[in-house]
Amino acid sequence: MWKVVKNVFILMLLICSLVIVSSCSGQMASGGKKTFKIGVLQLVTHDALDAAYQGFVDGLKEAGLVEDEDFTIDYQNAQGETSNCQTIAAKFVNDKVDLVLAIATPAAQAMANETSEIPILVTAVTDPEDAKLVKSNEKSGTNVAGTSDLTPVKEQMELLKEILPDADTVAVLYNSSEANSVFQVNLAKEAANELGLNVIDASVSQSSEIQSVVESVVGKAQAIYCPTDNMIASGMATVSMIAQDAKMPVIVGEEGMLRNGGLATYGINYYDLGKLTSTQAIEIMKENKNPADMPILYLENFELLINKEVADALGIAIPEDLLERAKFVNE
Repeated sequence: MWKVVKNVFILMLLICSLVIVSSCSGQMASGGKKTFKIGVLQLVTHDALDAAYQGFVDGLKEAGLVEDEDFTIDYQNAQGETSNCQTIAAKFVNDKVDLVLAIATPAAQAMANETSEIPILVTAVTDPEDAKLVKSNEKSGTNVAGTSDLTPVKEQMELLKEILPDADTVAVLYNSSEANSVFQVNLAKEAANELGLNVIDASVSQSSEIQSVVESVVGKAQAIYCPTDNMIASGMATVSMIAQDAKMPVIVGEEGMLRNGGLATYGINYYDLGKLTSTQAIEIMKENKNPADMPILYLENFELLINKEVADALGIAIPEDLLERAKFVNE
């Protein structure tokens, strides 16, 4: 009898041991290779952020990494709500993910506030240093690295003046609570001053204000400028509807906004930006590199993009030299 009890006891110990080993090796693929758990926190759904996410995933796969073997992804979208960003960030810490991709400034800030240990890669963040995510854009000094979507704001304002040489006032439309946008707006105001343009500060704090704020600048400005602002990007259908009815062109910060009713931009390719971010993920995953030693990366090429359909609807003749250099969307 004692022998039977002893054997049962040993069997139970073996089962418990196997359960413990199994739980501890939950991040190990077959063959003992580590499978990285990647948490993705995206602020909101719109073309630019979606493209950055897809570029990141494709970049990992093109480097030879296999999903569900080398990495898994827990994708979470905060639907534009800061409180959701905080909840998702806490979830990732609790789940002990190995790496986080935070898409857009509020998402990155929420994640960085939640942990100083888990490596965080950001993308679609204009100035990580200004957003207090890194100590320096040249060398992070924190658990955060990644890519910036800083666009040529000065050149975008110059483009506005080239297309509308008689314009004397521009309304700058942005979300005043997004650090990413405030940074760009300050650059836009400097550029406008150099170009002799007056600026109407058309700020919103929530998406429900977009319609009334855009309507308030009709008749006061000849054009609207929108930086790469997540709230405005999500509300471009409203912006373009009012602006086109008022025959006001909208110069925008990126291609997604252009496709949704903007007139023109010098922009970056967010899919390429996501791919660039994936290069640092690969260094962390394969070479065990520390984000603190990494710089913030930037795309070097900008494209002149024009929405010819909008130009025709507004009756705006784009200068010939711009047409010769431009890539057209929505054609």
